[in-house]
Amino acid sequence: MDNEYRGHVVVLPYPSQGHINPLLQFAKRLASKGVKATLATTSSTVNSICVPNVGIEPISDGFGQAGFAQAADEDTFLQSFKTNGSRTLSQVLDKYQNSDFPVNCVVYDSFLPWALDVAKKHRIYGASFFTNSATVCSLFFRVHHGLLSLPCKLEDMPLLVPGLPPLNFPDLPSFLKKPDSYPAYLKLKLNQYPDLDKADWVFVNTFEALEGQAANGLSKLFSGKLIGPMVPSAYLDGQITGDRGYGASLWKPLGEECNKWLEAKPPKSVVYVSFGSMVSLTEKQMEELALGLKESGVHFLWVVRESERSKLPKEISDSAKEKGLFVKWCNQLEALAHEAIGCFVTHCGWNSILEGLSLGVPMVAVPQWADQLTNAKFVEEIWEVGVRAKEDEQGVVRKEEFVGCLKKVMEGERSQEIRKNSSKWRELAKKEFSEGGSSEKNITGFVEHLRLANKKGEANLWST
Repeated sequence: MDNEYRGHVVVLPYPSQGHINPLLQFAKRLASKGVKATLATTSSTVNSICVPNVGIEPISDGFGQAGFAQAADEDTFLQSFKTNGSRTLSQVLDKYQNSDFPVNCVVYDSFLPWALDVAKKHRIYGASFFTNSATVCSLFFRVHHGLLSLPCKLEDMPLLVPGLPPLNFPDLPSFLKKPDSYPAYLKLKLNQYPDLDKADWVFVNTFEALEGQAANGLSKLFSGKLIGPMVPSAYLDGQITGDRGYGASLWKPLGEECNKWLEAKPPKSVVYVSFGSMVSLTEKQMEELALGLKESGVHFLWVVRESERSKLPKEISDSAKEKGLFVKWCNQLEALAHEAIGCFVTHCGWNSILEGLSLGVPMVAVPQWADQLTNAKFVEEIWEVGVRAKEDEQGVVRKEEFVGCLKKVMEGERSQEIRKNSSKWRELAKKEFSEGGSSEKNITGFVEHLRLANKKGEANLWST
């Protein structure tokens, strides 16, 4: 890479693991193409990030090291973050104004639309970054513009939306079925869209082969550039040296313990179970899953957060230790990439879905809320890389259902087809960042625009 200045992009994530990871990965992609990339993140998360070639700048959400935990509720946090974040992000931009690397674009998490106002006040580019699927973007954009009324009702199903397969009631994000159940989160989702037409770019963490039809349906509403999957380069194109992890962890991983245990297991024999950083299962659900794992007789590696550990019946966890390992945390990417893993039991958060697809791991979908329900439909019916565990009338996946799902994915004729499809999607994900891949083209096009604008004196508009 030559020494030509290609621009300086400040990347601003919402301060949670599932949002930091893809935006930080995007910053690494930009840095690998010669753009100076700086991640601006809150005081509570800034010390958890360490990435070569990406700068880190602290900004304030108004709650110091405690972050969201100190806020009374989501609304209080978001309002404080808007006020304090706008002020301190502006200070970061001012810091570089007269340097050799003036900032010419802010790429902001779509959950933080106020960052676009900050960028425009500084007369630089602003780009929104969506961390969920194009499918989910399409649904909520329609709600915002009155094209889809809430609540969605069972008698109106299936829901027919351009670019999407027919969606039945169990496939819809929980916010659309019960908008009053999570008002703060619904508001957060809908606030992504009002000023989207003022953004210079809109990026979506998905890829053409995966959601091309959804993106085409969305293009009539707004033009989004598909730049995913935003997972570390080692699992895709290998073009970023040493890029095997995101470089951000709000928890301390137990990588060595996981790896040692996995090394002793046969190929494709282990079920990896993880429900991410936010999902909280009921005690009954934990019990049923544990009984299912025990009854199935499979080896399993189950990530159970410290806050969830008390929900796991001790007699079950003790009796299951012969076949399984319970850990507080581990490096999910490295676990999924291990040859011993044969199945991924997932809550279907979008990052986990993209990781499972990129690494070619068959899935058992156990969605809990929000867009996880929609993602689970695609896992089973559209991409055909797994099965969805069905809940009973109490909203619990019973052990019999869970055992049946594990057998479908791990054994027999159906499992062979699922593995074949999983391998296909892995290759398609890799293709996105090879020469000619659509995600690679979209990112390169963005970088080239910054470079040309800089040459014309347009990239940094401070002096005009």
